[in-house]
Amino acid sequence: MRTIIDLPDHQVSALATLGRKSGKPRAELIRQAVDLYLREQRVDATSAFGLWRQHNKKTDGVAYQKRLRDEWQ
Repeated sequence: MRTIIDLPDHQVSALATLGRKSGKPRAELIRQAVDLYLREQRVDATSAFGLWRQHNKKTDGVAYQKRLRDEWQ
């Protein structure tokens, strides 16, 4: 799929330099950059698994939840 993007001159220049050094076309460099960005931004559904246990070993999670809900009344 083709996508049109606007890049500032300094990015185009940097991509041209990198393309000459790597022998890769600008489009490939941009695809690689987008892939890297998406991997870094991905939120893993299991990344929060056990988070409570890691950061608060002294407080029972259920007791904490009940205490917070008592504030609602």
